[in-house]
Amino acid sequence: MTWLWIPITIAAALSQNLRTALQKHLKGRLSTNGANYTRYAFGLPFALGYALLLHRGVGLDWPRPDASFFAWVLLGGISQILATSLLIEAMTRRNFAAGIAYSKTEVVQAALFEAVFLGLALTTGGVLAILLATLGVMLISLRQSDAPWRDVFTGWTDTAALLGLASGGLFAVSAVAFRAASIGLAHESFLMSAGFTLAWAQALQTALLTLWLALREPGQLRAVARHWRQGTLVGLTGTLGSMGWFTAFTIQVAAYVRTLGLIELVFTFLMGRFVFGERASRYEMLGVAALVAGIVLVLHSH
Repeated sequence: MTWLWIPITIAAALSQNLRTALQKHLKGRLSTNGANYTRYAFGLPFALGYALLLHRGVGLDWPRPDASFFAWVLLGGISQILATSLLIEAMTRRNFAAGIAYSKTEVVQAALFEAVFLGLALTTGGVLAILLATLGVMLISLRQSDAPWRDVFTGWTDTAALLGLASGGLFAVSAVAFRAASIGLAHESFLMSAGFTLAWAQALQTALLTLWLALREPGQLRAVARHWRQGTLVGLTGTLGSMGWFTAFTIQVAAYVRTLGLIELVFTFLMGRFVFGERASRYEMLGVAALVAGIVLVLHSH
């Protein structure tokens, strides 16, 4: 059953891509935090419904969480919210491409955090795959730069790059924390472990962002309610993606899951090249080649 993480991760990446597109559409009508809030608030009923379906419909017993489970969920939920905010801030800076590129070091940082906190050692092939994929995605992100190699290796001093680096680190922490919470349940079903963790994570994130908006941006709660139709689509696609990520994390190492998840950039590149006729730079082609090589190495190893 361990091979299931592969199609589940690809489906999660595609759902995430769709959710991001829908959120961008809402961004013009809501604030950054308001648009981000729709992902959790409208996604929560779907997450709770999924966990209830596994219990009532499939007949799986509820897990018995301990204090460490809630600590990991709290860490993962807060880290994910902060990571999103930092990434958005990086995108508003002058050198936003560097911010995006350095945020993609999430995969490398996830591997380091898993080694430190969960004691998971990666294979040599796995390390090479992660490094190749990360270099590839950074080159793709810097396709607008005149000197992408320079920006990759020396651009980390830029404010946008530092924000992106911090964002990637927090995304990595959230991935590792959610994986730790899920596998820590030691439930007989990986589906219930993932679904139960997701429901608690989204409930916590919804509560935190509701409190924030009520105190700092009270008008946004009313604005979110007015756009409930679009918000529901964001919540649905976001929850479908999260179901995939959480399930894959329960089966496989988070760093490998995130590496394969980068395949969405390959799909975006191919669509731009063959559907919209966009010309690719040599650096972008090299980046795609490195990314594909990294993904192939991950799949070959597992």
